[in-house]
Formats: sequence, C-alpha cells, structure tokens
Amino acid sequence: MRSSLTLVGTLWAFLSLVTAVASSTSYFLPYWLFGSQLGKPVSFSTFRRCNYPVRGEGHSLIMVEECGRYASFSAIPSLAWQMCTVVTGAGCALLLLVALAAVLGCCMEELISRMTGRCMGAAQFVGGLLISSGCALYPLGWNSPEIMQTCGNVSNQFRLGTCRLGWAYYCAGGGAAAAMLICTWLSCFAGRNPKPVMLVESIMRNTNSYSMELDHCLKP
Repeated sequence: MRSSLTLVGTLWAFLSLVTAVASSTSYFLPYWLFGSQLGKPVSFSTFRRCNYPVRGEGHSLIMVEECGRYASFSAIPSLAWQMCTVVTGAGCALLLLVALAAVLGCCMEELISRMTGRCMGAAQFVGGLLISSGCALYPLGWNSPEIMQTCGNVSNQFRLGTCRLGWAYYCAGGGAAAAMLICTWLSCFAGRNPKPVMLVESIMRNTNSYSMELDHCLKP
C-alpha cells in the first residue's frame, strides 16, 4: 500500500491530527476559566460550565456540583462568548477535516498532490486563525454578571479579578498556533509530485479513451 505523502508529509499528517484533537478537545471541555462561588470551585468554557447556583429551600442559594452546557445559545453569558463559540467551533471543524484527509493520504496513493497539500495547509491556517480569534474574543466576556459573581465581583474585560485562566484555554490556543505556523509550513512539502512517466501514461490513456468513444459515435 503506497502513500501519497512524502516523509515530511507523514510528519505533517501526524501533527495535523495532534493539533486538531488538542484544539477540538479543549473546545468541548469546560476548563477555560477557573474561579469560585459560594465556597465551591467553578469553571467555564465558552458554552459549558461546571458547578452552578440554584435556589434551594427558603430561597437560599446552593451549588449544584455537576458539569453541563447552557440550555440554549442565547443563555451563554455574553455576546462575546457566543461569537467565540461559533468562531472556535468552525476553526476546530476545519482542522479536523484537514487532519482526516491527511491521515487518509498516508494509506491512499495519489490522494494528495503537492498542490493539494498546499491548499490543505491554507485551510489549516484559516482554521488556526479562527480558533485564535475565538481565544482573543474570550476575555471580552469577563464583564458579564455571571463571570463577575465567580471572580469576586471585580472582573472586567481583559481583567480576571480572583479567577485564572485554565489549561484548556492554553491548549486550544497552542493547537491553533501550531496549526498555523508548523502544519501550514510542512504542508508545502507534504504531497508527492506526479512522476513524468505516470503523467504521460495518464494523458495517453485519457486520449485513447476519448478516441475510441469518438470513433464509436461516428460509425454508422
């Protein structure tokens, strides 16, 4: 079983898969931001949260210690986080599609050419740029009431107060940066150039096929 990738292309496929999985996993995990509320640890991503307050008996607040997503898109605490959810999700989907095609190129001949690899690298750059834009939008939502309650009521845009950024935020940003800088560069050398003999044979085969069809059509 021949590969359509060069040795550098195999490395590119592996790194593409790693960066796509790292960014996408971080996108779904609610560990972008850590804080505390009512003495309990609280964590957020863009559309998920761990531990949240509810009204108990006597109208007192109690913390429910479980993780889940917001009930609806409009329930996400801020417009910036809603935009971050869409932009980052689109970037992760793009990276996953490229990574899947790159992995298939390792075991399928003539799937990825030199030009195709460069086009896929451009797609990776766009995907990484989208995720990076989502990470840049994320701090704009730190002034929402829900975040301020978790961060000591002193947080604001680009100011965390008593909260801190989580490892998933750094993992998503790191995966995006690696996709933009390393994978995009490696993609330029990933695909194999078609051999001149194979190219001539392909042209001759197509020409002969066309001649036979034309001759068949002209016969009475």
